[in-house]
Amino acid sequence: MHTIGVFDSGRGGESVARAIRETFPDSEVIFRDDSAHLPYGNKTPEQLLDLVTPILQEMIEQGCEVIVIACNTVTTTIIRQLREQISVPLVGIEPMVKPAAQQTKTGIVAVCATPATLKSKRYGWLKDTYAKDTTVLEPDCSDWAAMIQANNVDRKKVDGRIIEVLDAGADVIVLGCTHYHWIEQDIQKLAKGRAIVLQPEPAIIRQLNRVLASLAV
Repeated sequence: MHTIGVFDSGRGGESVARAIRETFPDSEVIFRDDSAHLPYGNKTPEQLLDLVTPILQEMIEQGCEVIVIACNTVTTTIIRQLREQISVPLVGIEPMVKPAAQQTKTGIVAVCATPATLKSKRYGWLKDTYAKDTTVLEPDCSDWAAMIQANNVDRKKVDGRIIEVLDAGADVIVLGCTHYHWIEQDIQKLAKGRAIVLQPEPAIIRQLNRVLASLAV
């Protein structure tokens, strides 16, 4: 049995923790969030590092052998610095730009993410590396995480953003924040027949499998 940690800025990561519990029923899954300091999407890398590092250290003290960073903002902004300070493997999560660019037929994809993720060097690298010949739309989702965290989603506003990218020709929509997983079904209904919706939980499970296998050696 392993002890697996899952960290996110807020409740979005609960969906990741649930998927991990279903896949690894014999393991203990410890979920921690930092909802007191939401939103993360408008914070500097320095602020994020100060907030996240002590929480991860506490999770290690609780016995976590590996920690999933179920937050695109944290992964794309400070994962390298965290890996220098944290003594257990970290499994990050980032927008699925590569598979989106591979699967689009129109050459247009949409990435729904926080401002911090969209401004990060890592996200820029993902676009430059995998989406050079792809048009990447970045709708304004800056208030989505807060709405979802508060369980007060403005459906008209969210639907409007999705309809805009669909009308612009996007045939792949990337959910680049785990909070958005909670409204994935609504987005899929809007996009049905026009676009596929990608989110990274299956990729996280695959990577976690590899990390756990290496710990067992």
